[in-house]
Amino acid sequence: MSIRFTTKARRGIVALTLATGLALGVAGCGGGDDEQKPKPSASASEENGGSEPSAQEGQADEPLAELKGPGGLLLQLTSAQRDSGGFVTVGGTLKNDGDKTLALPAQLSGNETEIIRNGRSFGGATLVDSKGKKRYYVLRDTDGRPLTTTGITSIKSGESIPVFMQFPAPPNDTTEVTFQLPMFAPADITISG
Repeated sequence: MSIRFTTKARRGIVALTLATGLALGVAGCGGGDDEQKPKPSASASEENGGSEPSAQEGQADEPLAELKGPGGLLLQLTSAQRDSGGFVTVGGTLKNDGDKTLALPAQLSGNETEIIRNGRSFGGATLVDSKGKKRYYVLRDTDGRPLTTTGITSIKSGESIPVFMQFPAPPNDTTEVTFQLPMFAPADITISG
C-alpha cells in the first residue's frame, strides 16, 4: 500500500468516526417536550449566512465561565461535555452587550491557513491542560473545516447566538482546563462526563 492510500484511508476512518459520533449526539438530543424548548431564531442564521447553531446537550443554568471580548462581546460558556468518542464539546452563548451591531473579529478563526480558508469560525479556540502541559486545538474534518459554529460575521446589539467548539479530549483524569479564544479573556472551566 502506498503512503497516500494509507493516509486517505485513515482520514476516511476519522471522518466516519466523527460523523457517527455527531449523529449519535444529535439522536441523543432529540425527542420529547418540544413545546417547552425555545425555537432558535432563523433570522440570525440567515443574516449571518452561516449554519444555524444548535443548543448543546448538558448546558447548565449557571454559566461555567463568562469571557469578555472586544466591543461589548460576551461569551458565556454553559457546557464542557466529554463524550465516549474521545472528544470534548464546549457550548455556550455569544452575546453583544454593546449598543451597536458588531462585526466579529477575524482573529476568532485563529491563524491557521487551513481553517481561515474555510471562512469565519471559532477555530482559534484552545483548551489548555496545565497539569499535563498540553494545548488542545479545535478539531477539523477531512476537508479542513473546523468543528465549531461557523459563518457568523456580525451580531446585533442585544442579540445572543448559541455556539459550540469541539476538541480532542484530555486524559480522563483531567477535568480542569483553561479555555482560550483570541481577543477574549481566558477562563478556567470544568469538563463533565
